[in-house]
Amino acid sequence: MCRESCGLNSLASIIGILKNSYVKDLVAARVEEFKRNRSKPITEIFKELCFCILTANFNAEKAIRMQAEIDDGFLSLPEDELAKSLRALGHRYPDSRAKYIVEARRLIPEIERILNSPIDEKALRDWFAKNVKGLGYKESSHFLRNIGFMNLAIIDFHITNLLSRYGLMEKPKTMTKRRYIEAEKILIKLSKITGLSLGELDLYLWFIETGKILK
Repeated sequence: MCRESCGLNSLASIIGILKNSYVKDLVAARVEEFKRNRSKPITEIFKELCFCILTANFNAEKAIRMQAEIDDGFLSLPEDELAKSLRALGHRYPDSRAKYIVEARRLIPEIERILNSPIDEKALRDWFAKNVKGLGYKESSHFLRNIGFMNLAIIDFHITNLLSRYGLMEKPKTMTKRRYIEAEKILIKLSKITGLSLGELDLYLWFIETGKILK
């Protein structure tokens, strides 16, 4: 227990310093952006879903540029043309990502319904991970956080590297659902210590690991 508590307290101390720096304003601005996204039309929300499909096993900054470049094409381009655009923009998996996005279009009415239903955030995550090809727990959490649902952990290799370095978990070779939930429980403890939502906490942890505030 000492190992875990020491690791949590060490990370909390670093976050405390960041909360008293310019990083706090960057995080606050990004969180406000996420909350505004929640009230946008379903077509804009779908584009954010497409961004999260693109980020799986890929670079988030490059995916941000692709989202801006393709824009309404996520809604209208035929699969082969979308794959061509993704390939030209340098995506690692243009064909599979185009396929997932085109298949997800048929779910737009159901996505709108489920996002406006009274179910909790974890149930929402389960629905997206089960029903949208290309989304696992990480990508589903990422999407929901980016549209204002702030109580889910986004656990990628940056986060597992950080938790491993502070003795809070062993770095997994593969991220199963069970390991994801175990890592999320650690982050819930850290969120309580720091007084941050899991969505806010992710931005601080990403900054610690990369020096950047993205989305």
